[in-house]
Amino acid sequence: MRRLLLLAIILPFLSYSQNLQSPIGSWQEYLPYQSAIAVTSGSNKIFAATPYSLFTIDRATDEIRRISKIQGLSETGVSTIRYDETAAQLIVAYTNSNIDIIDQNGIHNIPELKREILSGDKTIYQIYSDNTRHYLSTGLGIVVLDASKFEIRESWLIGNSGGFVKTNMFLKTADTYYAATEEGLKKTSALTGNPADFRNWQLLSGSNGLDRAPAKGIVSIGNKLIAWQQDSLFEENGGKWELIFANGWPILSLRSSENKLIVTQRDASGNSQVLLLGDKGTILRKLQQPEVISFPLEGISLENEYWIADLYGGLSRWQGTNFETFKLNSPESIPSGPLAFSHGQLLAAAGSVNEAWNYQYNPNGIFRLQGGTWTNFNRFHNPVLDSLLDFMAVAIDPRDESVWAGSYGGGLAHILNNGPIQVFKQNSPISAPLGDPGSYRIAGLSFDQDNNLWISNFGAPRPLLVLKKDGSWTSFTLPYILRENALSQIVIDEVNQKWITAPLGNGVLVLNDKGTIDNLSDDQWKLYRAGSGNGNLPSNDVYCLAKDKNGFIWIGTADGIGVIQCGDEVFTSGCEAVLPVVKDGSFANYLFKGSSVQAIAVDGANRKWVGTTNGAWLIGADGDQVIQHFTEENSPLLGNSIKSISIDGASGTVYFATDKGLCSFRGTATEASDNKDSTVVFPNPVPPGYNGSIAIRGLPENALVKITELNGRLVFQGRSLGGQAVWNGTDYKGRRAATGVYLVLARTDAGDEKVVTKIVFIK
Repeated sequence: MRRLLLLAIILPFLSYSQNLQSPIGSWQEYLPYQSAIAVTSGSNKIFAATPYSLFTIDRATDEIRRISKIQGLSETGVSTIRYDETAAQLIVAYTNSNIDIIDQNGIHNIPELKREILSGDKTIYQIYSDNTRHYLSTGLGIVVLDASKFEIRESWLIGNSGGFVKTNMFLKTADTYYAATEEGLKKTSALTGNPADFRNWQLLSGSNGLDRAPAKGIVSIGNKLIAWQQDSLFEENGGKWELIFANGWPILSLRSSENKLIVTQRDASGNSQVLLLGDKGTILRKLQQPEVISFPLEGISLENEYWIADLYGGLSRWQGTNFETFKLNSPESIPSGPLAFSHGQLLAAAGSVNEAWNYQYNPNGIFRLQGGTWTNFNRFHNPVLDSLLDFMAVAIDPRDESVWAGSYGGGLAHILNNGPIQVFKQNSPISAPLGDPGSYRIAGLSFDQDNNLWISNFGAPRPLLVLKKDGSWTSFTLPYILRENALSQIVIDEVNQKWITAPLGNGVLVLNDKGTIDNLSDDQWKLYRAGSGNGNLPSNDVYCLAKDKNGFIWIGTADGIGVIQCGDEVFTSGCEAVLPVVKDGSFANYLFKGSSVQAIAVDGANRKWVGTTNGAWLIGADGDQVIQHFTEENSPLLGNSIKSISIDGASGTVYFATDKGLCSFRGTATEASDNKDSTVVFPNPVPPGYNGSIAIRGLPENALVKITELNGRLVFQGRSLGGQAVWNGTDYKGRRAATGVYLVLARTDAGDEKVVTKIVFIK
């Protein structure tokens, strides 16, 4: 039997640590792997689908491998999977109707159904595999896939009068095709006739024991047919359908596996179970375990083992009376809110609002990646967070690296290291908007240079707060009439001024408290809006702010970017925004004119990473040059709508929160270092056959970097990006470096030149 060699070739085990040694240009994903929606087996492996990707378990070694868009899958949203043992193929169906086939030769994409412009439901609900023929049960009918040619062979529209009909399951016997549809159970000959002609299909529901009702499933066990209708199972016997099972519980799925029926169930109270039935509906075994079987969606039997895919419990394996769960180290959901990176930890918030800044009731909380381990903080693990939904702001306390998180409606949470979680709302100056009592909306958090925490209390009568380092509070009334008193993201500049996004078309606020937080009488305020004389923003709809290494404030709006380059003169010279001009081929235009800029982050070389609804962009320090543009079509980027960006300056890793999940890219720029003992080269030694970039990290900012042979002959010369230089391993004539030891010298702008490290090259 052929092995699925692809798994050994292109699916390396992913380490989810903050890996400073990952290659330049490499990608990682951080998708949720704690929810399983489908399970199948083949080639001595278990394949499990999550709503976003796949993972496999080697039955001999228990080795787990993750399979996602980073490793070559076409999409991130999975609807179902099925392995065909005879053809040694794994069929992956996506929520957008795209299809991948994985075999020993790689991943083959079949996008025809996805591309088909139809008004009907193209969702793939079930896959029935028969050698290289795969029958897809869809909202249109039955789609036949020829996996030997990697193409869709035909479509069977078997609804009344030849129209679309949702088909839930398909079954082929030696001489008959069966389809469980919303119009009922249907069959046609597999030997004669044309199954693409709806007139050749016979409706079985409504006679011989079957109700005239939708059919949810059809399977075979031994030589018996089992139909699923209205949470009941019927067995065909001599042309008659006899009720064999109905226990009053809703049925979630039906599967035939190793001459057993596997039925998953969940009642209205959330009680869940998996039943193993014989062909007469007799209960052979019942699997129940809170939190492990809590929303079971599919199960299989495999040599006296039972594998259950559960929406909340992940994947579990049952052997005798023992069970084992597989919930991989990962965030529990997709982070749709802001990211923050500091002191070796990444925070990702799962909150969101709609365009009108209304609640979305997202309960998934905060995810933290630290030391290679994900920790999930939410109502499911921390009862104190039960009323805190839609986390819209995160900040890492510079004093003790504890976490502060703002809920849009639930107040402010302080997650102490190895301690309790404190919640501030009624017990603090945080207040509710007029007309929405009990709602404590926190939409922005930032620490100033004196370790005071500044807080946007969206919609409150006094919407700007500060929790001072001594534990006391101060509240600020705005000197402007803003729609809904809407405040969100806060950025603090080099002179301790507070720049505050004012959503809902309000623009940007600036506050200079003159270092006297409690003395409100000397405060200076300014409101930036669109138009010359008003601040010259590209638009009043402001989505994000960032401070660069020059102290400039970059402002992302619904119509491009504006830059405040004279922040220290805001209250003296009437400083207005500059609109950068970028060249695009032979044309020039304002930077991101016509685009919604949703996120901006600054790397170690003062370049800007910009997130839009059309992917992620790297632009030059001055905004006049596009260096890179990543989309989900041209790169492993998971989604084109970028919600937030954060950068680990030590490694140059850029994190992207997209609409389809969290991922990262190892960039070429890091933060500078003046300590030559911190210089690291990766890879070192450079192994034979390595053709990637060689990174030299821990250099002074913008250092002149020379790589020489031991005799002093120059091989390479360039500048560091922030604190990192990148060498492609060739000399100035393009020749690959020979085996040997090479010296790395760095010279600062002051003229000091030192050997900072050595590189061993093995050709």
